[in-house]
Amino acid sequence: MDINLPDVLAEVTAAFERYELALVGNDVAVLDELFWNSPHTLRYGTTENLYGHGAIREFRASRPSSGLARTLGKTVITTYGRDFATANTEFHRAGNAKVGRQSQTWLRTPEGWRVVSAHVSLMS
Repeated sequence: MDINLPDVLAEVTAAFERYELALVGNDVAVLDELFWNSPHTLRYGTTENLYGHGAIREFRASRPSSGLARTLGKTVITTYGRDFATANTEFHRAGNAKVGRQSQTWLRTPEGWRVVSAHVSLMS
């Protein structure tokens, strides 16, 4: 298996960076686009378990749009072959002593790279 082929790693890194900009800017349309539109997609958040693209979309539409700014810490993106990748990052929000952790599983689809599974957690 080819790990971190340069062209694939560049594609996933660009998708991850696009996701991050959409997240802190509350660009719900881009966030919805970047999650695979499937009932198989899931997102575990700090206070919610979301199953299926519809549930994730509803969550995004109803969450507060303030306090989203964050600083990323260590980020590790790994590609496996040409169609599968993981992206893991630590993040910090001003005024919050907890360290956030975000894990994403990315899949190349006919529409482009999409998150098929995500998990966000906080630790002291």
